[in-house]
Amino acid sequence: MSSTLAGAFGIAALFVAVLALVFAIQALRGQSGAAKSAKLPATPTPEPEPLGDQPGAKPGTVRSELRKLGKEIEVTRGELRETLQHLAVVRYDAFGDTGGKLSWSMALLDDNGDGVVLTSINSRADARTYAKEVRAFASEAKLSPEEEEAIDTLRKEAGPTVES
Repeated sequence: MSSTLAGAFGIAALFVAVLALVFAIQALRGQSGAAKSAKLPATPTPEPEPLGDQPGAKPGTVRSELRKLGKEIEVTRGELRETLQHLAVVRYDAFGDTGGKLSWSMALLDDNGDGVVLTSINSRADARTYAKEVRAFASEAKLSPEEEEAIDTLRKEAGPTVES
């Protein structure tokens, strides 16, 4: 088999492994979040409409529909805070004998700073891939300077709304 074909298979295998890892993390987060969601109803329960002489408080009116939509938006925002939606990539040359910045570290985090940092170290002979779990912008595993740079980039983008 030619080295070009072997390289293409290697890249395809790496891509499949990264996708599997992301899906596995989402599944694990879904299981750990099941306890949280068991406490909260899956859909917002509408509050009883106020009675009295308020115009527009009747079901089916614009005001009541806007209240329902507002509650649904808040539930959706809460769910979005826990999705892996923030991405930072740092490219670098891991070894002096290679060029082109083929090695990389990528942080995929949610609004709370939870997620994963993926790293691919490429040399002339092979490539190695690592995945490390991240909680609150930190990892129990030792992080490389490039991995920390990717996480710090997302921490700075999160701003003061995220407690770190």
